[in-house]
Amino acid sequence: MYVILVYDVEQKRVAKALKVCRGYLHWVQNSVFEGEITEGKLKELLQKIKVVINKKKDSILLYKFEQEKAFEKEIIGQEKAPVSQII
Repeated sequence: MYVILVYDVEQKRVAKALKVCRGYLHWVQNSVFEGEITEGKLKELLQKIKVVINKKKDSILLYKFEQEKAFEKEIIGQEKAPVSQII
Protein backbone atom coordinates (compact mmCIF):
# COMPACT_ATOMS: atom_id res chain seq x y z
CA MET A 1 0.00 0.00 0.00
CA TYR A 2 1.03 3.62 -0.44
CA VAL A 3 0.70 6.00 2.50
CA ILE A 4 1.08 9.67 3.28
CA LEU A 5 1.80 10.40 6.94
CA VAL A 6 1.60 13.90 8.40
CA TYR A 7 2.39 14.74 11.99
CA ASP A 8 1.98 17.78 14.21
CA VAL A 9 3.98 17.25 17.40
CA GLU A 10 5.41 19.57 20.01
CA GLN A 11 8.92 20.81 19.24
CA LYS A 12 10.58 18.68 21.93
CA ARG A 13 9.34 15.50 20.20
CA VAL A 14 9.91 16.48 16.56
CA ALA A 15 13.38 14.91 16.25
CA LYS A 16 12.17 11.58 17.64
CA ALA A 17 9.10 11.53 15.38
CA LEU A 18 11.29 12.40 12.38
CA LYS A 19 13.70 9.56 13.16
CA VAL A 20 10.91 6.98 13.48
CA CYS A 21 9.17 8.04 10.27
CA ARG A 22 12.39 8.22 8.25
CA GLY A 23 13.00 4.59 9.11
CA TYR A 24 9.92 3.57 7.11
CA LEU A 25 8.93 6.31 4.66
CA HIS A 26 10.43 9.03 2.46
CA TRP A 27 10.59 12.52 3.97
CA VAL A 28 9.05 14.93 1.46
CA GLN A 29 8.45 18.09 3.47
CA ASN A 30 8.52 19.25 7.09
CA SER A 31 6.43 16.71 9.02
CA VAL A 32 5.27 14.96 5.82
CA PHE A 33 6.29 11.47 4.70
CA GLU A 34 5.14 9.16 1.93
CA GLY A 35 5.92 5.83 0.37
CA GLU A 36 5.15 2.19 -0.24
CA ILE A 37 4.87 0.14 2.94
CA THR A 38 3.58 -3.30 3.88
CA GLU A 39 0.76 -3.72 6.37
CA GLY A 40 3.22 -5.28 8.84
CA LYS A 41 5.74 -2.44 8.54
CA LEU A 42 2.94 0.12 8.90
CA LYS A 43 1.82 -1.50 12.15
CA GLU A 44 5.43 -1.44 13.36
CA LEU A 45 5.76 2.25 12.42
CA LEU A 46 2.53 3.17 14.20
CA GLN A 47 3.55 1.28 17.34
CA LYS A 48 6.85 3.16 17.46
CA ILE A 49 5.33 6.58 16.76
CA LYS A 50 2.71 6.07 19.49
CA VAL A 51 5.56 5.72 21.99
CA VAL A 52 7.03 9.06 20.85
CA ILE A 53 3.92 11.26 20.72
CA ASN A 54 1.70 12.65 23.44
CA LYS A 55 -1.85 11.75 22.35
CA LYS A 56 -3.28 14.70 24.30
CA LYS A 57 -1.10 17.28 22.52
CA ASP A 58 0.12 15.78 19.23
CA SER A 59 -1.57 14.37 16.13
CA ILE A 60 -0.80 11.99 13.29
CA LEU A 61 -2.75 11.92 10.01
CA LEU A 62 -2.41 8.82 7.86
CA TYR A 63 -3.76 8.59 4.32
CA LYS A 64 -3.79 5.08 2.82
CA PHE A 65 -3.98 4.22 -0.88
CA GLU A 66 -3.97 0.81 -2.52
CA GLN A 67 -1.28 2.07 -4.87
CA GLU A 68 0.63 5.26 -5.64
CA LYS A 69 -1.22 5.66 -8.95
CA ALA A 70 -4.53 6.07 -7.07
CA PHE A 71 -3.91 9.79 -6.61
CA GLU A 72 -2.24 12.70 -8.35
CA LYS A 73 0.37 14.85 -6.67
CA GLU A 74 1.11 18.38 -7.85
CA ILE A 75 4.09 20.30 -6.51
CA ILE A 76 4.06 24.08 -6.72
CA GLY A 77 7.37 25.72 -5.88
CA GLN A 78 10.51 23.99 -4.65
CA GLU A 79 10.29 20.28 -3.91
CA LYS A 80 12.05 19.78 -0.57
CA ALA A 81 13.04 16.13 -0.91
CA PRO A 82 12.24 14.48 -4.25
CA VAL A 83 11.21 10.85 -4.09
CA SER A 84 13.12 9.12 -6.86
CA GLN A 85 12.45 5.70 -8.27
CA ILE A 86 15.43 3.45 -7.60
CA ILE A 87 15.77 0.52 -9.99
